[in-house]
Amino acid sequence: MDEALKWRSEGVPLRLDPEAESTDPSLPAFLARPEGAPVYHGFPLLEESRTADGWCFGIISDPECPEGRNWGDAFVVAPDGSRAGLIWEVGAAVLEVSLPPKETRWGVYTLGFAHSVHNGHELVQQLQGWLPELRRLHREWRASQRANLVPDA
Repeated sequence: MDEALKWRSEGVPLRLDPEAESTDPSLPAFLARPEGAPVYHGFPLLEESRTADGWCFGIISDPECPEGRNWGDAFVVAPDGSRAGLIWEVGAAVLEVSLPPKETRWGVYTLGFAHSVHNGHELVQQLQGWLPELRRLHREWRASQRANLVPDA
């Protein structure tokens, strides 16, 4: 098996938010989101990543791994509360669109990381390196939303 496919086929544990409300006690909150809850509800925010202007990252895949993780899932919350998904993987420093923006999420993006991740601190460091590009993508999404508004007749 190709080495890249091997590490992708191995699961990464999820990091769940134990405080997140679930509409079904038998299901985790991300599978039973309350009405009006944002996308990625049920996964925790990394408050240590919050910037002075209100940006914050959240985690889906647990970054804690002594051997280091080569890929995982996260998300970013803009100051307006809107969210985008992030798939990170060790590789070339590129940002690619995995899913285009839509009304409830301003996209899902694959990010290339320089190094494997052993803990939340290392994850935050590498995610913050992508923040300028994520800010730009958010601005573009907001501008496209405003452009698509139809004035009342």
